Amino acid sequence: MFQPDGYAIALVMMVTTMICWGSWANMMKLVPSWPFQLFYWDYVLGVLLVSLLLGLTMGSTGGPAAMLANLRQADMTSILYALAGGAVFNIANLLLVAAISIAGLAVAFPVGIGLALVVGVLLNYAIAPAGNPMLLFGGVALVLGAIVLDALAYRTRGSDGTVNVARGLKLAIACGFLMGIFYPLVTKSSAAPTGLGPYAVSFVFSIGVLLSALVFNTWLMRRPITADAPCKFGQYFAATPRTHIVGIIGGAIWGTGMTFSLVAGTTHFVGPAVSYAIGQGATMVSAAWGVFVWREFAGAPASARKLLVLMFILFLIGLGMVATAPLYA
Repeated sequence: MFQPDGYAIALVMMVTTMICWGSWANMMKLVPSWPFQLFYWDYVLGVLLVSLLLGLTMGSTGGPAAMLANLRQADMTSILYALAGGAVFNIANLLLVAAISIAGLAVAFPVGIGLALVVGVLLNYAIAPAGNPMLLFGGVALVLGAIVLDALAYRTRGSDGTVNVARGLKLAIACGFLMGIFYPLVTKSSAAPTGLGPYAVSFVFSIGVLLSALVFNTWLMRRPITADAPCKFGQYFAATPRTHIVGIIGGAIWGTGMTFSLVAGTTHFVGPAVSYAIGQGATMVSAAWGVFVWREFAGAPASARKLLVLMFILFLIGLGMVATAPLYA
């Protein structure tokens, strides 16, 4: 299977993860009238398909069907860890998608994913310590400060009468705690001598996402946690091909980032804590989409815009510290 043999290639993969994880939600903006629960079915399909595709291509180089061979020899405990990681991620991501639909990209991502960064890095470092801890945790502290600034900017912006500020933030916070737990679970799935490789982890993880979605997303279709009306499967099958393709592309974008993060994180010179932390720089990417492309802060007071500038500065410095942590281990 393909794995980077130097930090430069690994860093490119991690930055790709950051861009993918921070950009997939734009697909939701392209189908604004489509309930997020229905969008989510296509998203899950995209995650599953791209993990299988990458596993059968990049994950099978250098040997006959490397990913499939890895799946056959893996122990059940490792497989269960990967499935559990997918299930936890699915619940967290459903909360994130709901928060985006209420509060927008510029708020839901920095609060939810920024909090996930802090929780995830601490847990991943405890499982597999790698990188300079001063740079790693110092960078995480700056990111935490950026989260606070973003929340203040959102409060300063105020409500436009169409969103529930408190509800959107609460969903994003709940998402953050759960999102910080899923990656350590998939890290554990690779820890044993008979554990899963990164491409196999990504595929089994995506199956866990699908199985969890069958339960929780079906429930949310009937009992939405947003202001949307309940929806039915008939609406899903009545949608246009373009609507489905947009959702599948969104899932494929996120799934590509997940596989690249796992591949980079399993190298001895990066480690899961650093790989996860850089990937969660997606917060800054998504906030940039929300502010500069979707104009979610258009008309906000000058004080809110100043807070956003400080947020981006802290994110950039913190992310730079995390990115250089493996070089000074």
